[in-house]
Amino acid sequence: MDSWEGIAEFVAVAESGSFSRAAERLRVSSSHVSRQVMRLEERLQARLFYRSTRKVSLTEAGQIFFSHCQQLQEARDEAFLAVNALHSSPKGLLRMTCAVTYGELFVVPLVNDFMTEHPQLAVEIELTNRTADLVHEGFDLAIRLGQLADSSLIATRLAPRTMHLCASPAYLAHHGTPHTLGELARHQCLIGTSSVWSFQLDDRPWHFKPQGRWRCNSGPAVLDAALRGFGLCQLPDYYVREPLRQGRLVELLPAHTPPNTAVWAVYPQQRHLSAKLRLMIDHLRDGLARLPEYR
Repeated sequence: MDSWEGIAEFVAVAESGSFSRAAERLRVSSSHVSRQVMRLEERLQARLFYRSTRKVSLTEAGQIFFSHCQQLQEARDEAFLAVNALHSSPKGLLRMTCAVTYGELFVVPLVNDFMTEHPQLAVEIELTNRTADLVHEGFDLAIRLGQLADSSLIATRLAPRTMHLCASPAYLAHHGTPHTLGELARHQCLIGTSSVWSFQLDDRPWHFKPQGRWRCNSGPAVLDAALRGFGLCQLPDYYVREPLRQGRLVELLPAHTPPNTAVWAVYPQQRHLSAKLRLMIDHLRDGLARLPEYR
């Protein structure tokens, strides 16, 4: 005998509180529902319902069994949705958010490529340097940089991200080169979106609050100021890779570079990823890996 037999009838009775209403829902006869439930009780050797002419209610065993059956049905439904999503085309609205400069340089062009391939999809992108509340603000996806705060959100790594402490040769010739983390306090620092710089000391995180007469919440602007010799900067690899290779910037204190902090796709917890969200994340991961900045 099929061990699944009778479960659908049992759940329908438990949810509707009536054998006749359960039969209507399942489009079968009341006698069929009653027979299936009785056979299920025989297999379990437990009474699942208290029956009277007016009321049907769950026994203690029935309540325990009903709780597990609900989980089984939800898992079954999720399995169907997950398989169907593999063959579904992205459609509907996808709301996402990302930091301004990173979004402009890397994310939006890839999203535009994705939309060209999927004309049934609509995308709304908010570029902002604030940390949006995805659940309360109704975002499906956020692209976040660096270290993530603990939360109930799900995070998927899209690309590496390493921070580099740099300065121009001209600045170092005039102000000297720092050889220890303790010497940073004596230097002019170019402050970007973060008011705290992260390093590693003796395999542990070490944080420094930079001070200086220059501040701007734009990575390219910080880079320009560093190239002009205004001070030290700490920027991600995709900003400074070429200037470092060209000798226009010099990397400082490489032994204290903080661990790779990554670029993340972050989204609210859900039992099943929609096709539009799953495929967008895959597209961004693959697209970033092909960019020269990440090779």
